[in-house]
Amino acid sequence: MRTGGFVPLRDYAVIGDGRTAALVARDGSVDWLGLPDLDSPAVFGAVLDAERGGRFLLEPAVPYRSERRYLPGTNVLETTFVTPQGTVRVTDALTLHDEAALAPMRELQRRIDGLSGAVPMRWSVHPRFGYGRRITRLVWRAGVPVATAGSDALAICAWEAGEPRCEGDSISGSFLAAAGGSALIAMPFAHQEPLVLPARAECDVRLERTCEVWRRWADDRIYTGRWHQAVMRSLLALKLLVFAPSGAVAAAVTTSLPEHVGGERNWDYRFSWLRDSAFTLAAFLQLGCPAEARAYFWWLMHASQLTHPRLQVLYRLDGGGHTTEEALPWEGYRGSSPVRIGNAAAGQVQLDTYGELMQTAWLYAQAAGRLDADVARRLAELADLVCATWREPDSGIWEVRSAPRHFTQSKMMCWVALDRAAALADRSLIPDRHLARWQSAREEVAAFIETNCVSPRRNCYVRSAGSEDLDAAVLLGHLYGYAGDVQRMRATITAVGQELRHGPFVDRYSGEDGLSGPEGAFLACSFWLCESLARTGQLAEATALMDELVHLANDVGLYSEEIDSATGDFLGNLPQGLSHLALISTARAINSAEKEASE
Repeated sequence: MRTGGFVPLRDYAVIGDGRTAALVARDGSVDWLGLPDLDSPAVFGAVLDAERGGRFLLEPAVPYRSERRYLPGTNVLETTFVTPQGTVRVTDALTLHDEAALAPMRELQRRIDGLSGAVPMRWSVHPRFGYGRRITRLVWRAGVPVATAGSDALAICAWEAGEPRCEGDSISGSFLAAAGGSALIAMPFAHQEPLVLPARAECDVRLERTCEVWRRWADDRIYTGRWHQAVMRSLLALKLLVFAPSGAVAAAVTTSLPEHVGGERNWDYRFSWLRDSAFTLAAFLQLGCPAEARAYFWWLMHASQLTHPRLQVLYRLDGGGHTTEEALPWEGYRGSSPVRIGNAAAGQVQLDTYGELMQTAWLYAQAAGRLDADVARRLAELADLVCATWREPDSGIWEVRSAPRHFTQSKMMCWVALDRAAALADRSLIPDRHLARWQSAREEVAAFIETNCVSPRRNCYVRSAGSEDLDAAVLLGHLYGYAGDVQRMRATITAVGQELRHGPFVDRYSGEDGLSGPEGAFLACSFWLCESLARTGQLAEATALMDELVHLANDVGLYSEEIDSATGDFLGNLPQGLSHLALISTARAINSAEKEASE
């Protein structure tokens, strides 16, 4: 049920093809699709503006209820509509390109199969090129309606789905889906290239091939522990965030879905954040995705080279660093504005990124056994930079828009950066000419943390130097192996559980951040607490919390960035890569701890 044109964020599933991705609502509407790429301007953006955003609607013309699932081992979505007149199934996919034949480079397919009775169906396509800022023109080519704007074009090829009608800048149709019948609507898209109009037989083959490619990919993955279904769905969701042309991994498919409905915490997450890099590479390596791990690592090396020796917080999916932030004149999801494209956080100083990148390099070097000479030199120079800059305040992992501080998690990750640099040098994987300096600076960072970032009252680590606030991100210090005071870290885990946790939900931090309005509970923080409990021997509590967290996913196993702890509603961009990465890491940690306990 839509309210004001919007559905709950839990009602969305995602499909993708390695280049772009779409959000499909439970009612059959494609409400988000960037074309030609995941980070391109949206041609469908109704999730952010029900009137001006554009959508591709496909649903029964009579009352219905719907059920859905992903076809096993795939990112192909199947929605079943049950009506008084009968039942119909819609299969949605962004098909995978067949390089052996002349075929569309981007193609959305929507196959409609009648299962019982005869169900009246209706569909309409409302393209809004360039976030609706470009004029859409409709033309007919070989009897097929085509929408164009400059060098972009999309076609609506319909078989057994009614005769397409064009009115204004929309294309629509209606038909009867009878038992045993099969209809298909395909939407090929072209950007600065010829638009290919496919035959139905070609579309059918491409859809079957898409399902088979996904199944083969899933079958090659390695995971046999508990919560298998949740881990595999998380890995499949993560695969949708991989931008195949470069190997970059986006933080999410969407922009500006609010952390609080009606609030200003609306950010563009269609970039790749260094903060996610270590979790990402670990997931790829541990679950049998060596090609993705290699491509992602080399994308990181390429992107970071452009700003070397300093790191940006985030980079575009093509590796560029230009991410100017602006606001669209859109309503926003349920009135949540501004609707931002681009992200000004790229210009912030976040010292934790150096620890993330060095941890990622450490994981990659362990798997590969070596590092390229130029990469090794650059990593040594990054360690030198950390020695020179760790004393600076920064904006921290949460990208606060208040004054910079000495955030504890940032200092811990500086320690991790220097510790991993020393470990790489010890193994002759990077130049060791400054090894003594890195080791000395590492001890200085630890001394600063243990002296300035501790609550005297609770003997736990706090959010920033001189503060009494808590921050769940400090748990990352524990997960990455910061060698601080063991009792203080245990006290921190306890304090986060007591003061930031509400049931299965964990807030990011206490205290102000320079923005107005509340936010939801941050899902990754819940998983970090769960993993910390497992790693400190509190297995029963960790397992119980993990069971709760797994059940917080929506009906097709996806997670957003945050959840409203009072209502269970999804908040923030989705699917959120960090949430799924944290689930994978936590599941593996609990399984490993259980195995050790039984030996």
